[in-house]
Amino acid sequence: MQLVASLLASVAVAQAPAETPEVRPLLPTWKCTNSGGCVQQNTSVVLDFEYRNVHVAGGTTSCKTGNTLNKAQCPDAATCAKNCVVEPANYADLGVSTSGNALTMYHYVRVGGKLTSASPRVYLLGADGKYVMMNLLNQELTVDVDLSTLPCGENGAFYLSEMVADGSKNPGQFNVNGAAFGNGYCDAQCQGYCCNEMDIIEANSQAHVFTGHPCKGNNCDKGGCGYNAYASGQRNFYGPGKTVDTTKPYTVITQFPASGGKLSSITRKYIQNGRTINSGSINSCGSEGSTGGLTGMGQALGRGMVLAASIWNDAAQNMAWLDSGSNGPCASGQGSPSNIQSQHPDTHVIFSNIRWGDIGSTTKG
Repeated sequence: MQLVASLLASVAVAQAPAETPEVRPLLPTWKCTNSGGCVQQNTSVVLDFEYRNVHVAGGTTSCKTGNTLNKAQCPDAATCAKNCVVEPANYADLGVSTSGNALTMYHYVRVGGKLTSASPRVYLLGADGKYVMMNLLNQELTVDVDLSTLPCGENGAFYLSEMVADGSKNPGQFNVNGAAFGNGYCDAQCQGYCCNEMDIIEANSQAHVFTGHPCKGNNCDKGGCGYNAYASGQRNFYGPGKTVDTTKPYTVITQFPASGGKLSSITRKYIQNGRTINSGSINSCGSEGSTGGLTGMGQALGRGMVLAASIWNDAAQNMAWLDSGSNGPCASGQGSPSNIQSQHPDTHVIFSNIRWGDIGSTTKG
């Protein structure tokens, strides 16, 4: 998904929503240390700016052409702030809700009796209106997941992007209302702009992969260095009724141990039914000279990265890179969006109990 262009944060007051303030779903998270335990954080989720209606002030004409701002209404930041209004997003209509510490995202929603694709993407927002910057070098990130309704071809994604805290960075475009309206997205595919990306989870009920995507400037490792248990020969490790049984929730622990201030590996463990299950690790990540490699990934983790979550499917490849052929048990073409919509309209993902901090601290007790 390409990020919608937005306006400069300095003109955000003039670009306030037209009617009611945006109500963002609360999602408490926990920051942990081995000495002090886990402390609850006052956090929420914010939808990407792409999901908002931007229209002329006092009218209904869109200020967007596709996923970019229309130059007729928005030739520059100040003019756009005067001409156009950003409406608050309706989270429920876009498949996003929270309950306690659980975030639920539906791919398909019914609006006006019609089933449509919402495919939402959200970011973790702090009480200060800025993105939460997770500094994870020599730390770990833990989340409980429920992927039981995600069939072949669907992707519940939980990942880190090196966005800036105030959401203002988006070279060559305007930036408005900053992080509070979901601005400033970037990733290693250079959507929005190029930046380091760490995919903690890209998974459905049949297959699972975690992947580092380091960048050096605009040169990113788009394919990344990933670990997929099925592709490594562990055909009975992940899936319905398998070692990690995807018919039930499970806990994902991703650790980023460092040696001498440099990332030494990216390690994965699971907890299910009270049992810790060790998985694989990533010990190298492409060329340090061209894309930064494992060292560059560690530097990004040390600077701080923003947590993102999404649910999506893939019309071009049917998510074959994730779950079919040598990567998983799904049949060719089984994961087409049309199959998913007709056979699994209720597909959704639940991420809950998000904790990050010292290695070993997030799973105590």
